[in-house]
Amino acid sequence: MSTIRFFRTFLAVAHHGSFSEAAEQVALTQAAVSFQMRSLEAELGRELFDRSGRLAILNAAGRELLPEIKQLLDLYDRMKLPRTAPGELAGSVSVGSIVSCMGTLSKVVSGLKKRHPRLDVRVLSGKASELAGKVEDGELDAAFLVEAGRKMASTRWVPLYEEPLVVLAPPSAPGADVREVLTRNPFLRFDRTQRTGLQIDRLLRRLGVALNEFLELNAIETLVELVRQEVGVTLLPLINGANWQASPALRILPLPADLGPAMRAVGMLERREHARQGITAAICAECAAAFQARAAQASA
Repeated sequence: MSTIRFFRTFLAVAHHGSFSEAAEQVALTQAAVSFQMRSLEAELGRELFDRSGRLAILNAAGRELLPEIKQLLDLYDRMKLPRTAPGELAGSVSVGSIVSCMGTLSKVVSGLKKRHPRLDVRVLSGKASELAGKVEDGELDAAFLVEAGRKMASTRWVPLYEEPLVVLAPPSAPGADVREVLTRNPFLRFDRTQRTGLQIDRLLRRLGVALNEFLELNAIETLVELVRQEVGVTLLPLINGANWQASPALRILPLPADLGPAMRAVGMLERREHARQGITAAICAECAAAFQARAAQASA
């Protein structure tokens, strides 16, 4: 099925915009990728790329063809799926996750694989924006991540839970309310290049406080540990099941009501009409139950 292989290479080139980078993804030489794309263009009777040096950017014809090739490959992958008995899960999927969902997802996947020996699930960790891009490009079937305002027509969003954003401080930190705590203590910021960090930054601007910024990290648990060690204060989502309320080294302050709802939404993003929706739906349902149980246990 050489044409199918060429279509997969086409998607890799479309994603990377370069024959050399696409070659690494599909495990071919750059010359082989170039040959496949020339052959595909000859077979379809039109050029698909604007070539400039090492770049290979989709032209209008290539962009028009892209969704059709994705649909064709999804159909082909669906045809290849093993026949299963009712209730049985079989086949291969790739699922991504942000760090805060990884423990629950891994436990759910492990349990599913024990009950369904013909099921193969590859789990990858990453940042929300990176994982969303991989889902949109077909590199992942689904991903558990933080919701973004922008929605893509090619993907489906399944909401799972929301986490309130709160200020965390050590009991010794001076300040009677959120604004005083943030103003009078060193501030430990979550990475502003991430979706959660951008949401936090918008909230801080609405609070209108002058911060004494100390550091910026892309690791929620590390920031919480630094608060426990009295290094400073931070503003973070109250992670599902974290049970921070029980820690005597943490003081948790809700944000002022005048800011309105301040929640981080977490869910599963998946491509529409992909061949393994039954598997991703099962994973999502079991994760939803596990997240709900974690939240109930933490609040008990």
